[in-house]
Amino acid sequence: MNFAAHPPVAEHSSNLLLAALPPQELAQLLPQLDQVTVAAGQVLCEPGDPIRHIHFPHDCLISLLGVAEGRMTLEVGQVGREGMLGATVALGHDTAQVRAVVQRAGSASRMDGARFQQEVARNPVLQQVLYRYTDSLLAQAIQIAVCSRFHVLEARLARSLLVTRDRLQSDRFHLTHEFLAHALGVRRVGVTKAASALQQQGLINYSRGNIEILDPEGLAAASCTCYQIVREAGALPVHGVL
Repeated sequence: MNFAAHPPVAEHSSNLLLAALPPQELAQLLPQLDQVTVAAGQVLCEPGDPIRHIHFPHDCLISLLGVAEGRMTLEVGQVGREGMLGATVALGHDTAQVRAVVQRAGSASRMDGARFQQEVARNPVLQQVLYRYTDSLLAQAIQIAVCSRFHVLEARLARSLLVTRDRLQSDRFHLTHEFLAHALGVRRVGVTKAASALQQQGLINYSRGNIEILDPEGLAAASCTCYQIVREAGALPVHGVL
């Protein structure tokens, strides 16, 4: 992980949650924020770890994985430039509840977890911003849990790809079979079959982890209604609208 000392406000404000703060509130946080770069596959925390740092992504994407028995996983959310990793600090939690894995490399604003907890305690404006965000994360996690129980894998994969598309603001990105298997809580062969079905319908092109969404509207039709519900909950930016 690389560091850069206190970049300008504009760089921190590429995170939409920080940008939502009034200028005077953001100004108070700036001296405590560092810009860091994170690598794809990097594990930022494990369940039960102390929350030592808060991350506000700029252009990276972080996958939040629920973990069972130390090895079985299911993605319960994603954090991109619309949000933050460590939001539960606002609710008084000082330990991580999920495994956070960098899905796409990039940069983020980082702050000491204890200092951030102090800022939340004294700052009602920051509290309100974080409460709205944690509410959207909860809505996202609930809907993904419902989706994982009741919907077929092909629709779940379509939903996951659309969520990633919206967060990255791009129709092209890289996701390996292994990562998708961990995210969807299935075996790799299941991901292969579901991706092949979507590809045969002309909705995506998927080769060696490189994904291109060819027909977003068709992929949305192949997805379950969970994708739209998550978007309406406010957990996702609209693709193409910043």
